[in-house]
Amino acid sequence: MDPKTLIDTSLAVGLPAPIWFIELFKWLGFTLHTVPMNLWYAGLPLAMLLTLGRGEQGRRLAARLMAQMPILLALGINFGIVPLLFIQVGFAQVFYPATILMAWFWLGVIVLLVPAYYGVYVYALGLAGGRAMSGWRRLSGWASAALLLAVGFIFANAMSTIENGKGWPAMWLEHSFHGATYGTALNVADPRLWPRWLLMFGLALTTTAAWMAIDSAWLARREPPEYRAWAKRFSWKLYTFGAAWFLAAGAWYSLVTWPPATKEVMFHGPWLLLTVAAAAAPAAAWLLLTLAQPRKAPIGRSLAALVGLAQFGALGINAAGRQWVQHLEIRPYFDILSQPTEVQWSPLVVFLLAFVAGLGLVGWMLYQVAKVAGQPEAA
Repeated sequence: MDPKTLIDTSLAVGLPAPIWFIELFKWLGFTLHTVPMNLWYAGLPLAMLLTLGRGEQGRRLAARLMAQMPILLALGINFGIVPLLFIQVGFAQVFYPATILMAWFWLGVIVLLVPAYYGVYVYALGLAGGRAMSGWRRLSGWASAALLLAVGFIFANAMSTIENGKGWPAMWLEHSFHGATYGTALNVADPRLWPRWLLMFGLALTTTAAWMAIDSAWLARREPPEYRAWAKRFSWKLYTFGAAWFLAAGAWYSLVTWPPATKEVMFHGPWLLLTVAAAAAPAAAWLLLTLAQPRKAPIGRSLAALVGLAQFGALGINAAGRQWVQHLEIRPYFDILSQPTEVQWSPLVVFLLAFVAGLGLVGWMLYQVAKVAGQPEAA
């Protein structure tokens, strides 16, 4: 069966926005979403593991991460709406067939996400009580970590299925009855799925490490200097480990599982620069954290802010690389860039105003938190 037969190439009307606009906000929205998403994807399991240790500073770090997790989860979910919206608008012909093949798992994201959200709140409220953490609250933290890892795995399946048009017929035939799909397929036979999922987890570890440095400099001013100095050292160790994980998974993903046509583009000409930049992007934040290590004092605010900017840049470069690879792997079955366009200006203007206002509001809230955290305890 030709995979193109599963793609509806007809559009009643053209795209409501230029493809460059769709691609821009798909990239920007995903980069913004990745920051808090990484923190609950890798930071939440890490925090729960640290609660098992005997080190006082590790448990203090875990408590800080878990207390922040409800807000981080809310930010990640809301920022995630933007790239999900634009992938449905610009990639509808491949997005919907892919997610229909795995419909029950895709709908299951909500079933997993809601209790994970409540579980994070249950654990955070237990921290606020000032009493010993009860067993059921502790269990809620572990359950939330497991559920969010499962959500990440389902999303990795969905995005890799979008690109795996070659595998659609087999998935459909294996999970259908008289032409009607059961919606129970997963893209686990695709060799690109596993390194892609592991690559994202390695990148999430580096984001968590960068956040630890930022938190210790900007939000943990009331914590003892010993903790903030320890957090600086631990963030460097975690970033080093995460970067090594990211490079190993990235090498597996690109060198072993990319199709020959994708390698031909991404390893030659101008696109080679993007491939190299994506692989080397975490080096900037790692070098900044390395520069802070010789001093015994906690990391300074300016240096921590540079670490955050460098990490955001690393996430943005990797998102750009992934977006272009996505194009290359979909192109044999459907040309995203050649779709007709009928721009609808009024929704675009409303979206832009709401997007800018939302970013401004989030920035203002973070500024207020940083300002309060930097004041003396009595204030």
